[in-house]
Amino acid sequence: MATEQEINRIAHEIVGGGIALHKAFGPGCFESTYSPCLAYEMRKRGLQFEAKVELELHYEELWIPRAYEADFIVEGSIVVEVKALQAIAPVHLRQVKTYLTLTGCPLGLLMNFGDETMKAGVHRVVNNFPEGTSRDLPARRSRAVGEEKKNPDQNAG
Repeated sequence: MATEQEINRIAHEIVGGGIALHKAFGPGCFESTYSPCLAYEMRKRGLQFEAKVELELHYEELWIPRAYEADFIVEGSIVVEVKALQAIAPVHLRQVKTYLTLTGCPLGLLMNFGDETMKAGVHRVVNNFPEGTSRDLPARRSRAVGEEKKNPDQNAG
């Protein structure tokens, strides 16, 4: 489990990779270009991450195994959502907040490579982030693409 200081260090590394990538390509490419390049940058920086993480949703007795897909979960603590849009809308920030709620991660980074500068394109979204403390934070509650979980209803009867 990561502390506030560790999460901020990891976020700094992720944003640094995004800045390097944005300097190389600018704002004109698609998400399908930026995502693998950001993965490469994070790998170069020694960060552990999962890509295209399927998130499940539970509502009463209903279980939806692949309700959402987060672009990256880094070091089990930060959700990274990659966009290449002219402008970020409130729905994009709510999307990241939903991912944080489903995973239990304390921090989300919405990285819009469509902005003129990466500094303008990075949006931090927090979820129970313990500002001013160094206590341990909860680990995520999601699985990577390909990991299986049986639906509890499948075992019934």
